Amino acid sequence: MMELEDLKELMGLLKDTDVTELQIEKDGVKVKIKREKFFGHLELPPIMHEKREIKKEEVAVETEAEGRLLTVTSPIVGTFYRSPSPDAEPFVDVGARVKKGQVLCIIESMKLMNEIESEVDGVVVRMLVDNGHPVEYGEPLFLVEPIG
Repeated sequence: MMELEDLKELMGLLKDTDVTELQIEKDGVKVKIKREKFFGHLELPPIMHEKREIKKEEVAVETEAEGRLLTVTSPIVGTFYRSPSPDAEPFVDVGARVKKGQVLCIIESMKLMNEIESEVDGVVVRMLVDNGHPVEYGEPLFLVEPIG
């Protein structure tokens, strides 16, 4: 008969391996140990943004405009996609008119594709994330100027 110490030892051995499931039968006793795959510390390469010189006039115009723009943020952590598949057209581009409920992008999280919809009728003024980049909860994705 398998003792508790034997089970603890088996679990300890599995801890440092890639094995996620083990099934043993001994003396008519079946034991199945299963653990979820845990990836531990995941490092993402830093995102390099290109630098450009911003003129004072641009800053003034953007600051004034941002007061009336709606910021669409990510409701989850995941990967940002502009289109439903790599060879498909993007859901929206800068300058596109959108209706409330229209899909703006997809955030893939845990292999689930989550459609992010516009909350208002408006015009997409700026896209703040590049296709295929990771996003955090609450991270700004788009700036939309409401119409009406």
